[in-house]
Amino acid sequence: MNDGETLGDRTSAEKTTARVVVIGVGNLYRRDDAAGLLVAQRLRQEAPGHVTVMELEGEPTALLEVWKDARAVVLIDAVFSGAEAGTIHRLDAQAGAIPQELFRYSTHAVSVAEAIELARALGQLPPKLVVYGIEGKDFSAGVGLSPEVEGRLAELTERVLQELLDATEAEA
Repeated sequence: MNDGETLGDRTSAEKTTARVVVIGVGNLYRRDDAAGLLVAQRLRQEAPGHVTVMELEGEPTALLEVWKDARAVVLIDAVFSGAEAGTIHRLDAQAGAIPQELFRYSTHAVSVAEAIELARALGQLPPKLVVYGIEGKDFSAGVGLSPEVEGRLAELTERVLQELLDATEAEA
């Protein structure tokens, strides 16, 4: 798979051989659920050349194959925990379970948190897996982000970019 490809609804996603991978997860047609995809699109222009940036619009279980050989993964998705819209959450999957309640309004059969916990149970978590969630407000059908989420995308993009730079330095 080439840098910047969209996985879409593929059921057998090709794995990446990159050492550092960014995966934006979401649905462009469910308003704030598009946030992860939009951050990935922004990062495609700014990420260091050795970083593979992907978008996943299908089932999160495809993540297990996509990150199979990655050393570090940064995953971005919209979440809904009841916190203020636009709140940015950072979770280290190696430090403990990802709270299921953050992904309770997933538009998928299996949530990102469930896919991560499945990978943990199967011994398939990447050595480093950081999840950035941005608190959504509107997950209804349609396009366009809520003002609260739109107003925080630049900050989220910068935070993920810094995470990538830190991961790159750690591997050097």
